[in-house]
Amino acid sequence: MGAAMRRIQAGSALSAFGLGFTVPYLYVYVAQVRDLGAGTAGVVLAVFAMAALLVLPFSGRAVDRRGPVPVLLVASLLAALGALGMGVASSVPAAVGSAALLGAGTAVMQPALATMIVWCSTQATRTRSFAMQFFLQNLGLGIGGLIGGQLVDASRPDSFLLLFSIEAAMFLVLAGIVLTVRMPQSPAFQGARPAAGKGGALRVLLGHKAMVQLCVLGFVLFFACYGQFESGLAAYGTEAAGIAPSTLGIALAANTAVIVAAQFLVLKFVERRKRTRVIAAVGLIWTVAWLFAGYAGLGHGSQAMATAAFVSTYALFGLGEAMLSPTVAPLVADLAPESMVGTYNSAFALVKQLALAVGPAVGGPMGASLHGPYIITFVLFSLGITVLAVRLGKRLTPVQNQPSLAARPSKIVARHEPAKETATA
Repeated sequence: MGAAMRRIQAGSALSAFGLGFTVPYLYVYVAQVRDLGAGTAGVVLAVFAMAALLVLPFSGRAVDRRGPVPVLLVASLLAALGALGMGVASSVPAAVGSAALLGAGTAVMQPALATMIVWCSTQATRTRSFAMQFFLQNLGLGIGGLIGGQLVDASRPDSFLLLFSIEAAMFLVLAGIVLTVRMPQSPAFQGARPAAGKGGALRVLLGHKAMVQLCVLGFVLFFACYGQFESGLAAYGTEAAGIAPSTLGIALAANTAVIVAAQFLVLKFVERRKRTRVIAAVGLIWTVAWLFAGYAGLGHGSQAMATAAFVSTYALFGLGEAMLSPTVAPLVADLAPESMVGTYNSAFALVKQLALAVGPAVGGPMGASLHGPYIITFVLFSLGITVLAVRLGKRLTPVQNQPSLAARPSKIVARHEPAKETATA
């Protein structure tokens, strides 16, 4: 990695480290520590998600017009203010307002960071750059959550103030690191505007069939995995499989451990194969994961076997995530026109956020009460990932689908132009 990329990765990891301090404890903090009630805690979490949905449609255009650095600086400052505000919030309006700032700021960080990685990488290095970001972010989240768990004390509100202060400091460190990054020259820095023509950038994006298919695929991916981690799958595990709440922490730890251990082991495998085939394989792996979950809750084995099967579900999800991280994000970048990289990254981030909002709303009630239908539904969604990935392959050029085929960047990828619809799989 060059100096710019090293600094971007360091800032990304430190911001994830800060988030790890508070994200697992936000509900407990609002509902119990500040004694604002479970209803208020639910509203705070909803505002956190809704703020992201509101700002992401505009953040991509801002990145393309102003560049990712100033957008990321503003997002970092907003997130830091939100974290500090949450640390001292003792009323409903203060908690809701702080959640809005924190949710908006952290949401905009991701497409801005992704655009910086795109501009500081080449087609040959992009896959590894995104894999490294995913690895470091998960490591940061895990370490932050582990340290935060040792510092937090529900009987002492000042311990939560310490956690939120550390989170705010990490966001400010990210802003400081970003200020030192010397970005390469790009048309976006020279006043370029998306060559959207009549109808604007949205029309260009919606007219790009490969990108639309990738967004649909992305929604199913996030809905069937991330959207179930802390809602439907957790409810199913405790209600159907009799999993102890403490075992949920073990399962999440297994997920993170597999990601950290497998990320670079699977990287060479991923780099030598078509991206859509890798995604299709993830769909099959997650199908097996949901079958393991089905056995845990609906089988007739011992409690120990049910627990092992449930933890294995999270571990298999982690293997799929490790395969996706160097695959999906670089593909979004390779599909984007040079002057619309931020727009494409923000659109995909918006799809992810929608899936994370809808996933718990659908999966939570099903996982708690409709155990058989819940497993069947997500087995079918996982198989749908495989089908959608195979169909997407027919919209991509050979180099977009497998960058290792190119001895040098093709004109299409180098200029980030949407592929023609006559491309072969």
